[in-house]
Amino acid sequence: VQLVESGGGLVQAGGSLRLSCAASGFTLDYYAIAWFRQAPGKEREGVSCISSSGGSTNYADSVKGRFTISRDNAKNTVYLEMNSLKPEDTAVYYCAATRAYSSNYYSLGVYEYDYWGQGTQVTVSS
Repeated sequence: VQLVESGGGLVQAGGSLRLSCAASGFTLDYYAIAWFRQAPGKEREGVSCISSSGGSTNYADSVKGRFTISRDNAKNTVYLEMNSLKPEDTAVYYCAATRAYSSNYYSLGVYEYDYWGQGTQVTVSS
């Protein structure tokens, strides 16, 4: 069971990045997925989450209107499209998965998730 993030990098303020979270060893069809981030010296915080059906999503207030989460179960991959990036978005971004017994379940709670990727660095320069 493995989650692998990709797509991070260095971008100027106002720019965009698309993060990917690819699963191997299991199918994401029955899992709710979330993106978290952790900046140096700060606690890990929930950024966005999506239900297993893809029909329900949630976002942290700090990223609403700028970030979009989506999933392609056929590709076993979840995405985080990040636009209008700000220096305060700089962090290591992690994807996480939890088995969902309801297709509409989603959560931004860090303790709700069982499987985590290794993280990808996003750096936004001013």
